[in-house]
Amino acid sequence: MSASVGLGDTAALALGAGILGTGGGGNTYIGRLKLDRQLRLSGAPCPVLNVAQLPDDALVVGVGMMGAPTVGIEKIEAGDEVARAVQALAAHLRRDFDALVINEIGGSNALEPLMCALQLGLPVLDGDGMGRAFPELQMDTFSIGGIPASPLALGDCHGNIAIFERLSSPLQAEEWARNLTIEMGGSAALVMSLMSGAEVKAHLVRGTLSLALKMGRAVLQAREDKVASPAQVIAALGNGRVLFEGKIVDVERRTVQGFARGRMSLQAFDTPDDCMEIVFQNENLVAWRDGDVQCCVPDLITIVTLEDGTPLGTELLRYGLRVAVIGMPAVRELKSPAALEVVGPAAFGYEDLSYTPLPGDLLPAAS
Repeated sequence: MSASVGLGDTAALALGAGILGTGGGGNTYIGRLKLDRQLRLSGAPCPVLNVAQLPDDALVVGVGMMGAPTVGIEKIEAGDEVARAVQALAAHLRRDFDALVINEIGGSNALEPLMCALQLGLPVLDGDGMGRAFPELQMDTFSIGGIPASPLALGDCHGNIAIFERLSSPLQAEEWARNLTIEMGGSAALVMSLMSGAEVKAHLVRGTLSLALKMGRAVLQAREDKVASPAQVIAALGNGRVLFEGKIVDVERRTVQGFARGRMSLQAFDTPDDCMEIVFQNENLVAWRDGDVQCCVPDLITIVTLEDGTPLGTELLRYGLRVAVIGMPAVRELKSPAALEVVGPAAFGYEDLSYTPLPGDLLPAAS
């Protein structure tokens, strides 16, 4: 990809990040507005590094936001929560960071790190720890690969910052950080996964920022040319397929323990008995069609509007929307036995489901 992300890239990036968000990761419309504002204030694009350019002894850290997507829409951020949390952790370590890592490429969590990087004058790496979005902290390739969850910093819109010096496991990090995020109003800046350059090279899902831009640009081009369904474009770019087309006929959604949990029902246009049901925990987890599993985590299930391929977060689902359901294979890093213990269907309580991967990989070749 190009060595930077500027104002001309944000529309495509927001679209692509929404597609990879599988319903979660935060609202990309709001995220794009904030990133556009920061780019104008900074007067320069955000520098992006291929991880191969990073020295092995560099110090990097993952950044993003933690909380329920529904809260992210309703609660106004100060705009510098992530940057202040990064600065606090650097002061605690008595060492500056050399680059920032996107914790998850899905949703506005793909945009927040760029805004933070502009505020701090740091580059962002082209890659992330998931190749999508997941709802819990232990569900990334860094934690799965053995990178400690601590030290970890959380910050809120009022300037409060907490640093966890030592946590025994990523699971404990998820539990304690989730509880504190709820106390911070349901949304908080997260700075986690402290790594050397050598460690991030070993565990980063490479090229996902480039992929998000590529997906978004393809959808924008399809809209302009009116030559292909954006849903088909998305499926092709992700080595996936259109699982269903129809209308949303029911949505059940609630915010519980810091997550947006629920389920939706869809009905085919011409065949009322042809139905799909999808359950979500921030992100879409499992899709059944007439009772048969069509796709499940860690593979990606993305809902897009049928007219123009706009990805829909779980916080925006409502009755009557005409949508396509896209299924895409997960990145290969999420398909190992160790990874599936953390991000497979059983990890979300669906012990009776066996993971049958969609063909291919989201990123067949390393970038």
